[in-house]
This record gives sequence, structure tokens and C-alpha cells, in this order.
Amino acid sequence: MVDNFYVIDAHCHIYPEKIAEKAVAGTDNFYGVTSHCKGTVSELKELYKSTGTDHFIIQSVATTAKQVKSINEFIAAEVKNGGGLFTGLGTLYPDSTDVADDVKHLVSLGLKGVKLHPDIQNFKIDDYRCIKIYELCEQEGLPILMHTGDSRYDNSNPNRLLPILEIFTELTVIGAHLGGYSIWDEACEKLAGKPNLYVDCSSSFPFISKEKALEIIKKYGADRVLYGTDYPMWSPYNEMKTFMELDLTDEERKLILSENAKKLFW
Repeated sequence: MVDNFYVIDAHCHIYPEKIAEKAVAGTDNFYGVTSHCKGTVSELKELYKSTGTDHFIIQSVATTAKQVKSINEFIAAEVKNGGGLFTGLGTLYPDSTDVADDVKHLVSLGLKGVKLHPDIQNFKIDDYRCIKIYELCEQEGLPILMHTGDSRYDNSNPNRLLPILEIFTELTVIGAHLGGYSIWDEACEKLAGKPNLYVDCSSSFPFISKEKALEIIKKYGADRVLYGTDYPMWSPYNEMKTFMELDLTDEERKLILSENAKKLFW
């Protein structure tokens, strides 16, 4: 399907085999969906052979402060044992008693960025509790892949993200789901052109038309978009098929499928 391109899936959630089923069910319940996949490393490796994916950015999200270090160690171990298939992002939690130590530990493990999910972790992007996270990630050059957007909540929408982008001008944020899950047009209108913002296309294709997806990608610019599937939620084959059907040039495809992610994480 993508023989002419190197492909990086920049948005993959993985869980230990013993808890994967429960973890995936929790996310399904939160969004009212049924995930296509299981959320395990073994499955991730097998399923993506059919789409020609070459590399994965893997992550998980802490829902309590005490989970942070164990999750980061799990992700780092999977990177180490992955034979070059994986780049890992760490997790942080705003109510941790020592965010600085968590960041130091994350960096020592060789993780290349941070994943935050304001809605599931229950904080607003511009909450004062998060300021230390942004300061440290900016200082360490750690990009933040952040869930953005949800019409049901006011935690991760553009009004919360914009002040952070304007204050922490050296911090790179990747706004997941084309910058605003379920509020795609509003997010694009308000966020496109922000110099320290990228977006990924995960959890978007199942909800918007190919024409709308192309329009939004063009507004952000192909040099600001990363390919991502939000594994394990959707069919990796369908996600790639939809992407390849978008009316993009080969140069634009190359940027989105790999070059932008390489620039941020390698």
C-alpha cells in the first residue's frame, strides 16, 4: 500500500498483556466506541505488517501519580526490546509530588517526549498544576503529544491550549486528532499557523470526510502534520487506506508519513 514511503505511526498506545483488555475497555467506555485492536505489543507488530508501517511511537497515560514511573519503565523496556521498531514517549501527571524527578527519570530512560491526555487525566491544559511540566519539557526539549479537543468537555480545547503555546514559545506541542477531536473545524480555525504546534491525524478519519480531512491538513500545512492511528482504536488497514486516498502530493505524503516525526523525535 505504501511501498514508496517510510511510514512512522506517531500515535500508538500499548499496555502490558495482563492489563491490556481492561485498559482498552476503559478507553472504549470513555469514548463510547469498540476498539478494533487489543493494545498489545505482539499484536501491534503483526497487524501493521499489512500496512507497511516501519516504525511506531509508543506511549501510555498515567491516571494517578504513582503510575508514572512504572509506565515509563514499561515503555522504555519495550523500546529496548523492540529491535529498532519503537520510539517511546513518557507520561507525566500534574499532581505528582516531584515532577522534576519524574522528568529526570523519563529522560534517563531514553524516552523522547511526553504524552498527556487532559480529559482522561482530568486536568485543563492551562491549569496551574501543569506549568512545571511545560517549563521542564521546554527546558529539556521534550515534545508533548497532547490529546486535544472534545465537545463534551472544556479541558483540552483550543481556548485552553492557545495560552500555553503563546507563553512557552520554545515548547513543541503535537495536538492529537488534527488539533481537536470532535471540534475539527473550530480547532483548525484557531490553531493553524501557530509556530510551535504540530498535529497528528489520529482518530479523525472515522468521523470526517476525506474532503474535510484534506482541507484541514492543507490549512495546517503538510509540514505540520504527523501520521498516527491511535492504535488500538481503529483498523490500521483502513486508516492507511483513507490516508493514501487523500489528494496529496508524494512530497506531502512523505512529510506526514515520516519526515515530520523524524524531525521531532529522532
